[in-house]
Amino acid sequence: MTISRRTILKSAAAGSAVLASPAFIRNAFAADPIKLGTVFDISGIFDAYGKPIDMAVKLAVKQINDGGGLLGRPVEHIGYDTQSNMALYTQYAQQLTRQDKVDVVHGGILSASREAIRQTLRRANTLYFYNIQYEGGVCDRNCFVTGVTPAQTTEVQIPYTMEKWGKKVYILAADYNYGQLMARWIQKYFKDGGGETVAVDFFPLDVSDFGSTITKIQTAAPDMVYSALVGGAHLSFYRQWAAAGMKSRIPLASTTLGVGSEHLVLTPEEGDGIVVCYNYSPELDTPANKAFTAAWGEMHGAETVPNIHELAVSNYQGILLWAEAVKAAGSVEQAKVIEALDGGLSLDGPAGKVTIDPKTHHATLDVHLMEMRGQKLNVLQSFGARQPIDTQLVCDLVANPDDNQQYEIKI
Repeated sequence: MTISRRTILKSAAAGSAVLASPAFIRNAFAADPIKLGTVFDISGIFDAYGKPIDMAVKLAVKQINDGGGLLGRPVEHIGYDTQSNMALYTQYAQQLTRQDKVDVVHGGILSASREAIRQTLRRANTLYFYNIQYEGGVCDRNCFVTGVTPAQTTEVQIPYTMEKWGKKVYILAADYNYGQLMARWIQKYFKDGGGETVAVDFFPLDVSDFGSTITKIQTAAPDMVYSALVGGAHLSFYRQWAAAGMKSRIPLASTTLGVGSEHLVLTPEEGDGIVVCYNYSPELDTPANKAFTAAWGEMHGAETVPNIHELAVSNYQGILLWAEAVKAAGSVEQAKVIEALDGGLSLDGPAGKVTIDPKTHHATLDVHLMEMRGQKLNVLQSFGARQPIDTQLVCDLVANPDDNQQYEIKI
C-alpha cells in the first residue's frame, strides 16, 4: 500500500484520503483554518485500534466546525496513516510541524509510537495530545495524556480479582515498553495486596502460538492469569486458552482486551468472564454516551456503532478538550492553550468527566470495572474522578516545568 495523502474534514477509506477544497473552507468561514494534525495506525496490524480512532477524530472535527469552528475559524484536519510502520511516525511528525505547520497534534497508539514523536513535537513547540490508555510516567509540559493509567484502573481491578479468585497470578505481556512496565505495575499491586506473582512471560507483537505457554501455566497452577497482550496476533491466546479447556479452570483478567473492541471478535465461549477496567464501555447508560453514539451513527452509519472502543472515545474527548482550551485561551498559541488546560478546565464526555491535572498533564477520569459477557463490556462497578496517582508520584510540572522524560516503576 502506498503512503496515504492527508485527510481534511472528509471521511476516507483506510490508507487513503480526500482533500477538502481550500476555497470551500475560506468561503464558509472567511478566515484561515486552525490546523489539527493526527498520525495513527489506520491500516496495518493495528488498524483495529486506528480505524475507529480516525472515525472519532473526524466526528469531533465535524462537530466543532458545525458549531462555528474555533475563534471564528474552521478546524482543518491533516491526518496521516503510518500503516503500522513505526518509522513513518517520525517522518509524519516532522511533516506536520515543518511543512503543514499544524497548531496541535493528536497521535500515537503504542507507547513506542508516542516516544517516536514526542521529542520532535516538543522541539517544534507544537502542542501534543496522547489520548491513549498507557503505562504512565510521561512527564512533559508539552504533552497532555487523556487515557487512563494503571493507578486509575489496575489499582482497583486487582483487589477485586484477588478477592474473587485468589492471590497467585501468572502475567503475560507484550514485549515492548507498555507490556514491560505494565507487568511491573501488576506485580506491585499484587504485592501490595499480599499476593504472589508466580511467573511473567513477554511476547513479541507477532507471536500467535501460545501452546507451550498454556502448558507452563497449567504446571504453575496460578489462581488467575493477567494479560497485557496487545494486537491481533496476541488475540490468538484467548482462543487457544478456551480451546485448551482452560477458561473454566483458571480465570482471566486483562489490562488491554476490549480497548480495540476485541470482545466482539471473540465468541462468548472465548470471552465471557474476563475482567477488565477502563474509562469507557459502550454499555454506559448516560445521556452523553447516547448522544455520542447517535452522532457517530449519523455520520458513519449505524452499522459502525459497535466498532466504538475505549481508544476512539479517549481521542474524541481529547480533541474536544483541546477545543475548549482554545476557546478559553482565545488563541491557538501553545503557551496560552497550556495555561488554559492547567486552569482546571473540564469536559463532560461519553465516558464521563475529563479534567487535566496541572501537575502531570494527565487526565482525572471516571473508570469502570467490567466483565465480558455476551460480547458486551458489562459494568460491575464505577469509580468517579480517579487521579493519575502513579504519575503524580514522580512528576510535578508545576515545580519542574522543564522536566522531560518517562519515569519507570521500580519494584
